[in-house]
Amino acid sequence: MEPSLENKADVRNDAERTRKGRWKLLAVLAVCAAPMIASYFTYYVIKPEGRTNYGALLDPRQHPIPPMASATLDGKPATLEGFKGKWVMLKVGGSDCQQACQDQLFSMRQLRTMQGKEMERVERVWLITDNEPLDTLLLRVNDGTRMLRAPADVVQKWLPVERGGQASDHIYLIDPLGNLMMRFPKNPEPGKVKKDIGKLLKASAIG
Repeated sequence: MEPSLENKADVRNDAERTRKGRWKLLAVLAVCAAPMIASYFTYYVIKPEGRTNYGALLDPRQHPIPPMASATLDGKPATLEGFKGKWVMLKVGGSDCQQACQDQLFSMRQLRTMQGKEMERVERVWLITDNEPLDTLLLRVNDGTRMLRAPADVVQKWLPVERGGQASDHIYLIDPLGNLMMRFPKNPEPGKVKKDIGKLLKASAIG
């Protein structure tokens, strides 16, 4: 039985509403992503001469977050993708957290606090590259730092390092879209790191 003219009109109207809905959704996504796209365009394409970023900018296309069997300290599966929507300060290393490691954790805590009213946009994550137990005092002192266990071989292959260095030397920055975008030097100057993060938070409406 051939559909009536009224039914055909309803189908056309439904298709038109669907098409308009998709365009509206795309428009909303474009507006939300525009500040991030603009900042990336400035960093990677325009590259103004007056730019004075302290951290080393990383091309996220060359260092996508790899699939890895990461988990919380109590063994529940969890990934870095779970922090999308936030800026992430990332450090990696074994559970035997000596002075340099403790200094990094302290720095990340202070750097987040130094962002003032913007601090809630920033997460601190420690990828622990072994399965040894953590010192109870270390856990207490670093309450609020997200800790995930992750395979050392995957982590080491993923993260770019300074010449002659290792991933545990650095604090990295991941943007709210899940892109690895910056690496800070070994023993960084906190004031300069704070300035870099502050500029990115100001430039981006995401996260």
